[in-house]
Amino acid sequence: MSAEATNPGNPDTARNRRGLPRPALRGLRRIGRAALLGPAPRDGLPDALEHVAKVHRGHHPHADLAILAKAYTLAESSHRGQMRKSGEPYITHPLAVTLILAELGAETTTLTASLLHDTVEDTEVTLDQVRAEFGAEVRYLVDGVTKLEKVDYGAAAEPETFRKMLVATGHDVRVMSIKLADRLHNMRTLGVMRPEKQVRIAKVTRDVLIPLAERLGVQALKSELEDLVFAILHPEEYAATRRLLSEHAARPDPLAALAARMRTVLTDAGIDAEVRLRPRHLVSVHRVRRARGELTGADLGRILVLVPEDADCYAVLGELHTCFTPVVSEFKDFIAAPKFNLYQSLHTAVAGEAGEIAETLIRTHQMHRVAEAGVIALGNPYAPAAGADTAEDERADPTRPGWLSRLLEWQSATPDSETFWSSLRDDLAQDREITVFCPGDVPPGGRTAGARPVGLPAGSSCVDGAYALHGEDAHRCIGARVNGRLATLSTVLHDGDSLQLLLGPDAAAGPSPEWLDHTRTPAARLAIGRWLAERGGQQGAGQPPGEGAPSASGAPDGAPPAVDPPSPPGPEAEGEGEGAHEAGPGAPGADDPAPEALAVDGLPGAAVRLAGCCTPVPPDPVTGFAVRGGNVTVHRALCPVGARMAATGREPVGVRWHGSGPAGHGCRVTLRAEAFSRPHLLADLTEAIAVQGAAVVSAAVEPPYEQRVRHTYTLRLPDAAALPALLRAMRQVPGVYDVTREGKSRRAPAPRP
Repeated sequence: MSAEATNPGNPDTARNRRGLPRPALRGLRRIGRAALLGPAPRDGLPDALEHVAKVHRGHHPHADLAILAKAYTLAESSHRGQMRKSGEPYITHPLAVTLILAELGAETTTLTASLLHDTVEDTEVTLDQVRAEFGAEVRYLVDGVTKLEKVDYGAAAEPETFRKMLVATGHDVRVMSIKLADRLHNMRTLGVMRPEKQVRIAKVTRDVLIPLAERLGVQALKSELEDLVFAILHPEEYAATRRLLSEHAARPDPLAALAARMRTVLTDAGIDAEVRLRPRHLVSVHRVRRARGELTGADLGRILVLVPEDADCYAVLGELHTCFTPVVSEFKDFIAAPKFNLYQSLHTAVAGEAGEIAETLIRTHQMHRVAEAGVIALGNPYAPAAGADTAEDERADPTRPGWLSRLLEWQSATPDSETFWSSLRDDLAQDREITVFCPGDVPPGGRTAGARPVGLPAGSSCVDGAYALHGEDAHRCIGARVNGRLATLSTVLHDGDSLQLLLGPDAAAGPSPEWLDHTRTPAARLAIGRWLAERGGQQGAGQPPGEGAPSASGAPDGAPPAVDPPSPPGPEAEGEGEGAHEAGPGAPGADDPAPEALAVDGLPGAAVRLAGCCTPVPPDPVTGFAVRGGNVTVHRALCPVGARMAATGREPVGVRWHGSGPAGHGCRVTLRAEAFSRPHLLADLTEAIAVQGAAVVSAAVEPPYEQRVRHTYTLRLPDAAALPALLRAMRQVPGVYDVTREGKSRRAPAPRP
């Protein structure tokens, strides 16, 4: 039998002796009694379906119950004569699974499939028969949860069953909804199985099913599964947590008084709000106890505030923070930025008069339904909206960042069952996800694309982001920008980061073995490992097979370079240090006609020099500092070197440009161009500079690294007004992805015209 069976006799009594919780659902005994009497209809419905139908109509008043009655009749007749180990008719299991889903608000198609979910596996009913009587959708759901035979797959049956189920879930998440409810009922009735089998099932539930429930947002099932697993795998800690709750149950609840005050405050403010006390489940209490040590009564629960509209959530937050003392560090806004599993809520914490801290959740009633039931609360997430023109086989992933799509991609590349099983557990072990925003990648000479969110496990690096976005095309990744700044591919990403990937032009390029040290996702690990295995692991990132690009560190040809790109120029290159401010002989700006272009307030006749660290030109806002010999060195107002001088107590000197600046005298400026390495790049850049009428005073080209190269030019322009046009012309050279002035704060490149 597919469902886990119970021991003979009273299962509740046996489970209570082990300290396991009683089944939480009402109506289970009624279902059992009705099942013994068979499918005799009353008012058109079998007696066993009465409670399920009542609960279902509570969520879906206009649901068609006739198809449920038809499914029950087929299930009951097919399973007739089969008994669970408890001695109950087997039909009580699919009925209980259906009731779990009905209480979470599942729609009729899901309930129909849940009644039939074991028929194909355990009876003579076929998938063709299910399709003929209930349609292709129900058939697909039943097939998705049907196990593969051990006779055909041997030891690989369990991982391959999960693979099959996940592939089916990728097309329809309701498959996993049925599986989770099925596992919950089996865990509730696991009490008298052999201890070793209890442990095995509990571990698979912990490693696979609970993380899947989290990713689908089905917190109601996840919480109960966690408690049931906790009781089996950690019986002593489970018992200690239950004793702790029993001790506090006899004491006054400090949250009750605080909740009453909140009701009064919100009523006086004219806000329609429902305030509830929300006890923590056992595993949550255990985690809080481990994190905080000694617990108070306020730590054992939270206050939940439910309101009709999104705007009311923020109104409640304002009132609570006005009338109570908020704990600012505890505030989180998951309404503006929903979690990866559809969860939305405002989280805050406020202090009561006695100093107790109450964690408070604020959400709408609809947000609460989704927080409890996740994708189940969406009903049929694939039903086309009114007037929508969607192809029949096009189904959007209802999990927003698409974690399920990523999982399906990497599992298709792992034909080996053992590798799939270990990779699946590793992937699901990432208990927190982040969302990064990708404003578009930078192809050679191309334009940036629009931003889109991408979900990744917490701790992911730019390497993980590259493979999540591009699959095997990420082999060509040679760098990244994080929040507008050049970053190494090993950079760890954080929630809300902006990630822009730089892709090299060589389709034959590949990853470095060091990339494996910076991956958290199976998709990245498997793709990199496969590429390296095919080529003996010798190629470095950005290097075409058989060619050795010189590295920034001077590594010999053919040696794989490190993951990190060259470091940005240090203080010496930026013009830092006292002597650098004076623009001595040979420094940029030393022979610029600054006296004719600049006026100094309060120091008539002072010699004026332009700082080499930032090379100011009109109409840059500028400031000056007196240096040795009565001279004044002029910096751009935003120059970090000038800011450091001011921070040390150096008095700034007022300076300003004369009129429109040094027209007719020219000016000097240092520009840094960052580009993909290619033949003739230097010639094309110098030609673009010459066309704009600028003269090259000096040029420096750093050795290429991972197909990137940096050029630094000191140029003389005939007029400062020509600088914007020069910058545009250099950025339009194919392969160039950024041009900045030396000493300017690093930023993301503007979209090219």
